[in-house]
Order: sequence, then structure tokens, then C-alpha cells
Amino acid sequence: MENKSHAFWAGIFTVALLAAIAVAAFLFNVDRSVRVPYDLIARTNVTGLYTDAAVRYRGLDVGKVQSIKFDRDHPGQILIRILVDTHAPITHSTFGSLGFQGVTGIAFIQLDDTGRDLTPLASSAKAVAQLPMHPGLLDQLQQRGDVLLRKLERVTDDVDNLLSPAMVSQLQGTAASLQKAADGVATLTQQMAPAAGKLPATINELDRTLASTNQLITSLNRPDGPFETNLNKVGTAAQQAGDALVSMDSSIQELSARVGYDTLPRVNSLAEDVRSAARSVDRAADTFSTNPRSVLFGAPGAAPGPGEAGFTWPAARAAAHAPQ
Repeated sequence: MENKSHAFWAGIFTVALLAAIAVAAFLFNVDRSVRVPYDLIARTNVTGLYTDAAVRYRGLDVGKVQSIKFDRDHPGQILIRILVDTHAPITHSTFGSLGFQGVTGIAFIQLDDTGRDLTPLASSAKAVAQLPMHPGLLDQLQQRGDVLLRKLERVTDDVDNLLSPAMVSQLQGTAASLQKAADGVATLTQQMAPAAGKLPATINELDRTLASTNQLITSLNRPDGPFETNLNKVGTAAQQAGDALVSMDSSIQELSARVGYDTLPRVNSLAEDVRSAARSVDRAADTFSTNPRSVLFGAPGAAPGPGEAGFTWPAARAAAHAPQ
């Protein structure tokens, strides 16, 4: 009896434990959040999307996918019913797109907002609001696949042209030229090594030269330096030369005054005397040529003038000497 009683109680305990585990699992799995239905209008592929897939608003979980079905009123269009938490900011400018979780291929609904119209979008089970479904990344790649393929073909053609025999030969020639230039630089470096070795001594010599130059400039800039002293001497000599020029100028002015006031009058008087003597000689020569006897007998007496004794008018003299 004791073994049967122990087994009975053990069975009851096991059943009660299993019931408690089931109730706990049910309570933990029950979703108590209040959600609002929305319909996403998809005109693109929804590969990888399944019922109960996650719905995220900019990365945050806000609901799940309830159903996926075709739109009977619009062939080729898919209706995706989603349940979204009431606290999610669904507006008139909210849209959905298809996202993928890593490399698993499992899709989810990604909600986002353009910000054009931030008015809240009301929805209910009786009047379900609709949201547009924008193409996802894979859809955009599929739509642009042809363009990408054409561009890839162009790139391939460019690569083929780049790797053509002519281009390869040009690249080889360029590489050879670069190698020659590198060899020339290496040779130049080796040749410049001795000069570079002498560079420190040259720099030291230049430093000493600069120091000597600085010392010379400092010496020249001193008030009692040779430069200032020589300048003072030159200034003194220039001043003495100026004084000598002033004295010479005064002497010249004095000599000019003497010549103007003393010598020139005497020269003028001498010239007047010379002119008088010349006139006298001229008259004597004229008298001699007119009356040579005057040399022996002297010059004839001057004819009496008017009012003097023996004066006669020229007409009377002409009549007196006229032949009878």
C-alpha cells in the first residue's frame, strides 16, 4: 500500500509540474500589446517574407506580419496585412520596404517616414488604412541590373583595351624609363655623397664667416668705430674744401672787380691814345701825300677864317685866280 501511495503522489506531482510549465509558457508567450492593422500595397517581389515576420520602424520592433495575399481588385498587386503597436508614429508619409536579416534570406517589414506629412494616420479593423510599399535593395538592384551590366561590360572592355599588347608594351617602356630614372638618382646620390660629407665643414665655415661679418657690422655701427671716424674725417675734409672754394670764389670776385674798375679804364684810355696817334699819323701821311714840300719847308699856314684878316669868300678867290 505504501508503494502505491508513493507512486500516486509522485504522479500527481509530475502532472501538476507539467501543468505549471504549460501555464507559464502560455503566459510568457501571450502578446498583450494593443496593435492596429495596416495594409501595405506591394507591387514588387516579397521573396523571403512570411507570416509572423517582424515589423520594424527604423530598426525598432513595432509589430508583425498577419497575412500576405493577392489583391483581387488589382491584379499583380499584393496586400500585406501588418499589425502595428499603437505607440508607433504612423503618419500619412510613412512607407514600408522589404529588409533582410543578414545572409539568412529571411525578410521583414521596415517602416520609415519621408517627413512630408506628419499627420497621424488613423486605422481600425473595420477601416484598414493603406501604406505604400517602396522597392527594397534587391528590387532596386534588379531594376538597375541592366544598367549595371552595361556599365560592367564597358569596364571590362576598358580593361581589355588597357591590357592590349600595345598598352602592355607602353607600360613596359614606362617601367623601364622609371627604372633608368631610379638608377640615375642612385648614381647621383653616390656622386653627391662626398659633397654631402663636406657639407658639415662648409656649414661650420659659413657660421664662422657669418660671425665675423656680424662682428664687423657691429664694429662699424659703434659711434667710435672706424666707419664713423672715417666719415667724420671725410666730412671735415669736405668742409675744409668748401671753405677753400669759398675763399677762391672771393678772390676771383675781387680780381674781377679790380679788372672791371681799374684795368679796363686804363686799357680804354690806352686804346683812345692809340686811336689819336693813328689819326695823327694818318693826317701826316695825308699832308705828305698832298704837299711833299711840307717835309722841308713845314706845313703851310692855315687859311684865315671868317672874321680874320685876309679872309675871302671862296667865290671871290675863284674869280681872283680866274685867267683874264
